[in-house]
Formats: sequence, structure tokens, C-alpha cells
Amino acid sequence: MRFLIAGAGAIGAYIGARMAQAGCDITLFARGPHLRAMQERGVQVKSAEADFTAKPAVIGSFEQAAPFDVVFLGVKAHALTQLAPQLKLVLGPETAVVSTQNGVPWWYFQGFGGEFDGMQLQRVDPGGVIASAIDAKSVIGSIVYFATEIPEPGVVQHIEGNRITLGEPDGTRSDRCRKIAEALIASGFRCPVTTRIRHEIWVKVLGNASFNPVSALTRATLAQMARDPGVAWVIRSVMEEVEAVSHKLGMELPVSIDQRIAGAEKVGEHKTSMLQDLEAGRPMELEALVGSVLEIGEKVGLPMTCTRTVYNCVKLLGKRQD
Repeated sequence: MRFLIAGAGAIGAYIGARMAQAGCDITLFARGPHLRAMQERGVQVKSAEADFTAKPAVIGSFEQAAPFDVVFLGVKAHALTQLAPQLKLVLGPETAVVSTQNGVPWWYFQGFGGEFDGMQLQRVDPGGVIASAIDAKSVIGSIVYFATEIPEPGVVQHIEGNRITLGEPDGTRSDRCRKIAEALIASGFRCPVTTRIRHEIWVKVLGNASFNPVSALTRATLAQMARDPGVAWVIRSVMEEVEAVSHKLGMELPVSIDQRIAGAEKVGEHKTSMLQDLEAGRPMELEALVGSVLEIGEKVGLPMTCTRTVYNCVKLLGKRQD
């Protein structure tokens, strides 16, 4: 299979480097200094497991690219509205599109069933730009459970974790999921295929909607937030509100809030992706990680007072940053 990482940032470049090292036919799409560094020197991975350099194909345009069998969407959620219309050059009728975005993804309610079937999240996909560019039938959901950073262009620091969960939104076990999982497993990842991807997304959202925005306000690492009694209370309060939203949608979470906080503390002195973006002067994923949950909360009649307070503070912080 021919793979494309459309957005080879910290997560995408790490996946691409591991797959290239395993001999997969993989191409990375990137921009700016990171693109040039990877083209000139390859992807340099630094990890406690072992440092290595991989040299996958790296492109900065889709103009000369043919359709791929599998496209991983590696950009942040807020960048996907700009990227999605460009993907027509690399998407064929059978291309599988693996969504790796944090937060509630744009496709979440497509084929959901019941009263929320087809609901569009304006804070994630304003005007339905992404949905109109990517056929819902091509989407495979994924949840990335590892931490990476880019300390300098072309260099990826792997901090911890190696799991990528895949799942068909309709809950079936498909051949395409199996084949993608096999390629990722051969590249050194743990890659379970779940029939409950919509449920498991909310486990990640618990952390995304709480630790990420609070880290932007406090500049604290995961361990620092989890161990501070006052901040941990805020984290827990947000998680309880997020969990209430998931229950309204009929989602039962496979882990408890206590387990989720303990898991974050175990990661240690790691800065969330939102804090990394803030410190680098990049736009924060506030709408996808928090705004989307508030939008759903409004539709199911939950006020989400603590979550909204944190969201409003970070939104003002983002405006001051601009």
C-alpha cells in the first residue's frame, strides 16, 4: 500500500519515520523549515528507545502526486479546513482516510443514527468544508496515544507511548483497517482495532478538554497539574462535565476519571500540544478540543459551567496572542 502523511508535524513525522524505517511506501507532506529540513537530512527521531534517522519521500505540494491507498490526516483540526479541499489530488475512489485529529472529529455524527445523525459541528467544520471534501465512507477513526515534540525543524523527540487505535465509525471490522494495522504493527506501534471508536474518542476528549486548556493558562506540565490539588479539582470538574455530555450521546466510557488523571500524571513532565502551540506562537486547538464539546453540550442541554469558564479564559489568551 502507498501511504501519505498529510501534515507531518510531531505526530505525523514520527509515524512516517517509523513506517519508513520498516520499509513501508510512505510519503510525508509538510511546509516551511520543517519540510526543507526533512528533505535535506531526513527525519531525525530522538527517543529513549533508540535514536534513528529515516528518509521517507517528503513533498511540499500535491501537484505531482498520484492518489494514495491510505492518507493519514496529520494536521491540527483547525488546519484541516484549509487542507481538505487540496486533498482531491491524492484521494482515489478507494482511498482510506485516517483521521488522527484530537477532540471531537468532523465526521463524528455522520452515520451516528438517532436524533443527532448528521449533526455538523460548526466549531470543527464551519460551513461543512471538510465534510464536502472528504467522503464519509472513506474515513477511518484513529486515536493516537503517544507524546512527541519538534525541538527543531526535521527533528522529532519521542517522549512516551506507541499506541494508535483504529476503528471504523460504523463499528465493523474491515479488511482495510486490518491491513493498515498490520503495517503500523510492523513499524513498531501497538495498533488495536476497536469496534467502539466513537466511545473511545471520549476517553481522549476527557484529557484534551481539561488538561490542554488548563495547561495554556498555567504553563504547567501534565504531572504538575495532576499533582496540584487546586488545579486537579478544576481538571476533574471539567472531566465530569465532559463525561456528562458523552452519556447524553449514549457513550459509556471504558475508563474512569480517576484512571484518566492517573494516566496523565504517569506521562510526567510533558507539555500538552496546546501549551506547545502557545509557546511557539501557533494557533491553539481550542475549538476542536473544547469548543466542540461545548457545542454538543448546548445541543443536549448541559450548561458546562466550569468548562465554559476555562474555555473563555483561553479564548481571551489566544486573542492577546494574536
